[in-house]
Amino acid sequence: METEYHPLKPFLPDGCRLLMLGSFPPARKRWCMDFFYPNYINDMWRIFGICFFADKLHFVDEAHKTFRREAIERLLHEKGIGIFDTATAVRRTRNTASDKDLEVVEPTDLDALLRQIPHCRAVVTTGQKATDLFTDHFGIVQPKVGAFTSFEFEGRTLRLYRMPSSSRAYPMKVETKATYYQKMFDEI
Repeated sequence: METEYHPLKPFLPDGCRLLMLGSFPPARKRWCMDFFYPNYINDMWRIFGICFFADKLHFVDEAHKTFRREAIERLLHEKGIGIFDTATAVRRTRNTASDKDLEVVEPTDLDALLRQIPHCRAVVTTGQKATDLFTDHFGIVQPKVGAFTSFEFEGRTLRLYRMPSSSRAYPMKVETKATYYQKMFDEI
């Protein structure tokens, strides 16, 4: 099996207060843009559209089957939301985008990542593998989906939120997923 290395750098806007962590991007052939959550059938940018604009298509370019990356980045800068993944190198045990088929070769240096964003007060994991890697690294209890666990990191008290996966394979309507994310955004 070939080792894949993360093709993106962490997106960490100045004043980042929330860090979103997935597991690892899908294979490049599934991308519709060069940014995080690049698969057109992934619900993340529809969730953001619902939460911030009450419109699940706000960031969707239906005609070109892509997302409006510049508008997404503008919102992330404005809201202080950073994005990266919990693995920087993986092997795909099968030729799928599923987390269950990812073997982590190199986890992300989560300590170094959090040190880059001193204003960060919350982290959200958007899938089970990301949650497993994060909670194992910090030795903390996994929160239930839609909830958070507080933890300490170098003198800071942070919250780890566990949100429903934005993958269409996760059996929940996008509008229902958005209610979980909206509650988290409102709390922080």
